[in-house]
Amino acid sequence: MGKTVKVLLAGEGGQGVQSVAQIIAEAANEEGREALYIPNFGVEQRGGVSVAYLQIGDEPIGAPKFLTGDIVIALSDRAVHRTRQYVGPQTLFVYDSSIENIEDALPANAKKILAIPALDVAKKELHPRVFNIIIMGAVVKATEVVSEADAKKAIEKKLGYKFEKNPKLRELNYKAIERGMELVARAM
Repeated sequence: MGKTVKVLLAGEGGQGVQSVAQIIAEAANEEGREALYIPNFGVEQRGGVSVAYLQIGDEPIGAPKFLTGDIVIALSDRAVHRTRQYVGPQTLFVYDSSIENIEDALPANAKKILAIPALDVAKKELHPRVFNIIIMGAVVKATEVVSEADAKKAIEKKLGYKFEKNPKLRELNYKAIERGMELVARAM
């Protein structure tokens, strides 16, 4: 893998940003990699901007936070504004294409900007509750920090108790990861 990959995910409280970062960190740990996940959210949790700092590499990770991400994902208009400071000339900036009136707020210094229809796919094809898992698939594909198989294993570990009660949820979550990967592959 080489260098440490720095991922910043941001969205409104309740969008599942923290869950996604935690699941990816667990998948990386299962692969024997170093992973460090730091949540950052206000006391309001739901309704406030939630930010997750995630670093994955093969060497020990020194500092929990970073100034510039390799990939920055913004899931709301406020998240787009809040994350611009973490974008540099080598950053891939990904945002949900349903976010309106943010064209002027998109970071001009990013290496590449991708708009993906994750919310639209969640609502029309799958289920709104797997929006964050679609985003997880996008992160997995864009960064290749963990394999698809290990990402699914980590989801199983986190949500397996729900899958036991309703096996269709497993299929839904796995399809969401796959669709997120497809959306990024198509946009890149």
